[in-house]
Amino acid sequence: MCVVPVVLLPHSKGFKMIDRKKFFDGVRQQPFPGKLNKGQVAGLSAILDEWERRSLTDLRWLAYMLGTTKWETDHEMQPIKEKGGATYFTRMYDVTGSRPVLAKRNGNTAPGDGPKYCGRGFVQLTWKNNYSSMTKLLKSAGIDVDLITNPELAMRLDVASFILFEGMIRGSFTGKKLSNYFNASTTDWLNARRIINGVDKKAEIAAISKQFYADLI
Repeated sequence: MCVVPVVLLPHSKGFKMIDRKKFFDGVRQQPFPGKLNKGQVAGLSAILDEWERRSLTDLRWLAYMLGTTKWETDHEMQPIKEKGGATYFTRMYDVTGSRPVLAKRNGNTAPGDGPKYCGRGFVQLTWKNNYSSMTKLLKSAGIDVDLITNPELAMRLDVASFILFEGMIRGSFTGKKLSNYFNASTTDWLNARRIINGVDKKAEIAAISKQFYADLI
């Protein structure tokens, strides 16, 4: 992941604060089933805070990030830790596990790095190299968080939101980014799934994201 400093500009042309009352009134009805719990409100609010902090303007981007988060967190809108225990994380990600070459390539060079740098967040951050890159980006944005020393901080709402935005805007998760699928000439709710995970569950996430979009416009 190439680290480029985060530059936050004054409010971009066309930027508008989100009408939160309208938004929350809408999302309670769709895509949520008539109500929201405190955790869902907190998670949604954190993502809206990050959107406004960055002064972004394309509401399709925001809708797709919200839809992705709803799906990836099993609809709870709270950061999650990858399922599995130390044995699984060691096998999958550790230099002592079943994929030592892949582990070393991604920065997991010391025994214990597999469990330490397993997946965490709204969209799960995995591997030491990626934790390191996000730490540098966070610091460049004035957020003093060290994910190498304390990877559990990737579960903090503001940090998870920052990682979500950086990964989906920059394309650092898969090489695909939001601007590939939502731009002046393209609106592709289905293939935007490639930003995260190929085309797995693309129709379900597209449907959720379009509901969020209707709540935002």
